[in-house]
Amino acid sequence: MKKISFLILAFIFSGSLYSQQLPQLTQFMDNNFVLNPAFAGMEDYYQVRTSIRNQWTGIADAPSTTILSIYGQQEENIGLGGVIFNDQFGPTSRTGGAISYAYHLSLTEKVNLSLALSGGFTQFKIDKNGWNVANPNDPLTQGDVVVETVPDATFGFNFYSKDWYLGLAVPQLLTSNLNLLDDNLANALTSEQSGNLSRHIYVMGAYKFKANSKLELEPSFLLKSVAPTPMQFDFATRAIYDNKIWIGGSYRSTGDIGALLGYSVNDRYIIGYSYDILNSELADYSSGSHEFMLAIKLKTTSPKILK
Repeated sequence: MKKISFLILAFIFSGSLYSQQLPQLTQFMDNNFVLNPAFAGMEDYYQVRTSIRNQWTGIADAPSTTILSIYGQQEENIGLGGVIFNDQFGPTSRTGGAISYAYHLSLTEKVNLSLALSGGFTQFKIDKNGWNVANPNDPLTQGDVVVETVPDATFGFNFYSKDWYLGLAVPQLLTSNLNLLDDNLANALTSEQSGNLSRHIYVMGAYKFKANSKLELEPSFLLKSVAPTPMQFDFATRAIYDNKIWIGGSYRSTGDIGALLGYSVNDRYIIGYSYDILNSELADYSSGSHEFMLAIKLKTTSPKILK
């Protein structure tokens, strides 16, 4: 019972639990638009990408995430995009969608700036049906399904050139208030609680080094910050051969390490996979986390030449 009660409260009042508000992605460099809408329009084509992540395999009701996005260059200086997602964690879920607009400026002959804003909604749900608890009369477990839908927005920008980018995004910009307390749960609490979504800060960057005519090395990083939790830092490096196949590794400041694999078919279809090895007490109960990424390049618009 205590574990279930903690799970509910952690989901509702997750300003102090970073991982409960926004999902984790190991292949952040391949699904960067999901984290920062300013990536829309940086390439001269539209693309569809999906990520499926099963976290902490072997643990019942562990987090699972599914994301589908489409984005690209609509005109020379305009990028458009959209994303839908579902994040499931036991009896709690987070579902939503957003559309985005990005505008691109040339700062110098080689450096560009993209400014973007996305807006949409997020629906949070707690399903109390079928709970197997020791004390079914506990007021914390009473009720049916609690649902709350709130507006959401993300601001982002990117500085970029042909071989590198550096950007920042602020998801959950509106800090909308969640009211997931049904009467039974509200009456059981002895103090007033705040359910506001916390504003996050993402800083992400990457650089491609040409080792030779066929081989490129790409280090990338993702810094995630939300008060009052400690800042989290992800770092990855991969080797890309002939723009077709890549292999690499990643490290997270929590101590987790991961492997990255990917393959591009005819420069149109892309398949990616990552496997995380946990470095925490959860490693005694989980064999790790799996993440799959699929992408399809669609219509090419007017060529964008980056120097």
